[in-house]
Amino acid sequence: MKKFLLFLFGAVFLSAREFIGKVPLVESAKEVHFTGSRLNSPELLHNILHYQAWGELFVYFQVHWFKLLFGGVTITVLVVFILHYLVIGPKVFSHEGRKFYIFSLFKRVIHWTAALAFVIIVPTGFMMIYGKYLGGGDLVLYGRYLHDIGAVIFLISVIPMFLMWLVPMLPSFDDIKWLFIAGGYLTKKKIEVPAGEFNAGQKLWFWLATLGGFVMIITGAVMYFQDFNIALLKNLNLDQIDINRIAAIVHNFLGVAIAALFITHLYMSVFAIKGSLDSMKSGYKSEDELKHLHSSFYKKLIGKE
Repeated sequence: MKKFLLFLFGAVFLSAREFIGKVPLVESAKEVHFTGSRLNSPELLHNILHYQAWGELFVYFQVHWFKLLFGGVTITVLVVFILHYLVIGPKVFSHEGRKFYIFSLFKRVIHWTAALAFVIIVPTGFMMIYGKYLGGGDLVLYGRYLHDIGAVIFLISVIPMFLMWLVPMLPSFDDIKWLFIAGGYLTKKKIEVPAGEFNAGQKLWFWLATLGGFVMIITGAVMYFQDFNIALLKNLNLDQIDINRIAAIVHNFLGVAIAALFITHLYMSVFAIKGSLDSMKSGYKSEDELKHLHSSFYKKLIGKE
């Protein structure tokens, strides 16, 4: 295990050498800057050269930090979960006996539609970030097309998902208790964890996936369509090229967070809790799982009976 971790850290260090270093500041453009120009206008060159606004920051992140950030965060998350699985292991609950119908067919269809979208979006996002190391060309181009298809699938699912789970995803005092004990995932014992229908970790993922997803759709559309004219942005002294730069920066930073929590959600549902996916197949959760992982919600269900 030690050799494996040393290998991972060594790989990260060697990769980082390419991305970390001094970046010379871009000299200020001496050309005239045409405020409010369209992306495909004759003034395009002038706006590309106008690095004082967003160009220098965009180039700095794009050349050096985004690749390192995506790789570092992803490897760190994977290492943490590998250690968790080896040291603590998965939670095992009985799926025999009494069960409660929690997720309707509609909810399950929307959930699996969103899941399909993320399964497409996240890997193809990495393909575009590391396209240089994949040889570029058609492979990365097809990855970009799949990324766009995944975004459309997500757009179809995100609005009904947001509306149907808005209320149960609102913060509660149970979330604070859940965070203090890390959801009970740091112990091998089965304990009753204070949580409603959804715990604090699931809520965090929900809000990032939905609200963050809306922002990702907007910034992605900006980069996809590129050339448009909005009076408000012109009043803010932003040109088309600067709008694209800002969209790319926001899209990438949000992408890092979404990728990290998507991997977390995948680990929790597939590995950390044995049989957890059954509820998204049949709609039923076992009494044992509800009683321990969603104790507050379980008590409400029992009280209603």
